[in-house]
Order: sequence, then C-alpha cells, then structure tokens
Amino acid sequence: MAQRTITLRRPDDWHLHLRDGEEMRSVLGHTAQVFGRALIMPNLKPPVRQTCDALNYRRRILQALEAMPKYGYFNPLMTIYLTDDTSITDIVIAAASEHVLAAKLYPANATTNSAAGVTDIGKLDPVFGAMEKNGLVLSIHGETLKNDQGEIDIFDREASFIETLDSIIERHPDLRIVVEHVTTRKMVEFVQAAGPNVAATITAHHLLFNRNALFKGGIRPHHYCLPVLKREEDRQALLAAATSGSPGFFLGTDSAPHARDTKEAACGCAGCYTAHAALPLYAEAFDAAGALDRLEGFASHFGADFYRLPRNRGTVTLIQKPWTVPKTYPFDKEALVPLRAGEEVLWQVED
Repeated sequence: MAQRTITLRRPDDWHLHLRDGEEMRSVLGHTAQVFGRALIMPNLKPPVRQTCDALNYRRRILQALEAMPKYGYFNPLMTIYLTDDTSITDIVIAAASEHVLAAKLYPANATTNSAAGVTDIGKLDPVFGAMEKNGLVLSIHGETLKNDQGEIDIFDREASFIETLDSIIERHPDLRIVVEHVTTRKMVEFVQAAGPNVAATITAHHLLFNRNALFKGGIRPHHYCLPVLKREEDRQALLAAATSGSPGFFLGTDSAPHARDTKEAACGCAGCYTAHAALPLYAEAFDAAGALDRLEGFASHFGADFYRLPRNRGTVTLIQKPWTVPKTYPFDKEALVPLRAGEEVLWQVED
C-alpha cells in the first residue's frame, strides 16, 4: 500500500520559546528546518522588554542560523515583554519595527520567567490604547491567578481570565489580540464570539492529550505545561476549533525547552518540548479527526493573515511513516527530554 502524504505551504509557528545562547543553538534547527517564520517569546532572564532588546535577541538567532545555511528561509519575528513600567514610547518604537509584531502580556508569576510580568492589568490601559492606535498585536497568556476570594484553582485560571479579556476588548475594540495556547471549551467559545480582531493559538499537546496524561503510570513531568492540560471535553473543543477551518485559530506550538534535571525535579518547570516533531504531531491530531485537508489553513494561512503578513512561499511534505522519538536531545551541556520520548510519532516531514 502506498504511503499517504500531504503537501502544505510552508507553515509558521506563532508561539515559540527558543531560550538563548548555547541552549538556543541546540534547539533552533528543529524549528528552522520546517517553519518559514516563528514568533519568538520574550521571557528570557532578563526579559526582552524593549525593541532594542528584541532586535539584539533576533541578531543572536540569525547568527546561530549562519551555521545552518540550508535553513536560510527561516525568519524569526519578535515580541516585547509587557511590564508595569512599559511606556507608550516603548509601544510606538516597537510598532515601527518590521521585526517586532506583538507585545506579550504575562500576568505576574503565571508561568516560566514571568516574575517581571504585569501585576495590575487595568493600569496598562494607556499602553493598550497605544497598541490599538499603532497596530501592535497584544499576545496574552490568559490566566488569572487570584481574585477577591483568593487563589484560583489551577484548572480554572484560563476561564477566570475571560472577564479580564472581555474588559480589554470592550475598551479597545480595534486592538488585535491573540490568546495564546487556549486550553478550555469556555475560552474557545469566547474567541469564536469575539469577532475578527481576536484569535487564538492552539498547541499540539493540548490537541493530543487531556489532563489524564499528567498521571498515566505515575507523575509525567514532561507533560506538565502552563496552562495545564484540561478535561477531555476541553480537548475535544480545541480539536473542533482547530479543524473547523475558522481563521481565528492557528498554529502556535508553545514549544518550551528545559533541561531534564529542571523538569524531573521536586518543583519542575512548566513546558512541553515539541519542536522536534511539531508538524507531525499536529498532523496526527488532524488525521485522527478526519480533517487532514484543513491542516494547511491552520498551519500556513490563518496566522499569517491575522498578523497581516504574506503567506510563505515553498512547501513541506508530510509522510505517514512512524518513527521513534529519541529519548533525549542535546541541550547545551544538558539533556532535553522531548514530548513522546522513546515513543512513536505517526507522521514525519519528508527530507
């Protein structure tokens, strides 16, 4: 029987963590060999707060790419990290740069390297107004950690953020917003009803797994991410949204590399590493849903359209051919455990 294949316009990853230095060099090739562009997250230590920081970071990525000449088509696009001190001037400068597409809102302490994040979102209203006026996208880690009643259950934090998100949209109806890595049926329904200025990225791991995967056979630290995996009904809602053909949902891996020792620890880091098999993992999810023909729109069209960029030239071809994921990849001087380590992925990218 002939192997099944699918050819797509070269895709983009609209939510990617690369880290920096030798760690970045260790993982960059996994993304650059497949994707035309990636939106690089700014939560380094220290954070990428201003346009000059973002452009310097981009320069380091491009220097690393010089050692990978066959991936010369790859274009890193940048974000800046919103803080309590972000100014309107910062936003105007960022919006004027062709290489900075978004400002990232991390509620303080919501996820990895977010201690410098925003402590009072309401006080950023002038900043959101400047973003709306100047066309800079607001990229959001949409979780509320606490309210007037105290700490919010970790499984309810995304749904609790909807009230805040609705308030931002009401005050800034022309602000373009991407809710990153949506995980719940409630947030999917909100994005669907919010209109063309609001979109969402969806990860492969949230399409493939529900929260049972965190505990299958024991604690599974390499399935721990933020926002955490949710119920099966939420996974099904994500899958329905991703495969619906709606331009409001597009690919963002949230691939987040951590050294094995920092994941397999008493207080392990949040983040799933998926860049090594990102497009094949999405293909698995779409194929299981009988919607492989809609993968190209989700992966290659809708994100570029939302960010008002031309779609990529060139193509990639996927083959339905199982392969076994290595147990680790090098990560500077440490080991990185990828999603599906030692297990099969059913699709692969043709060389």
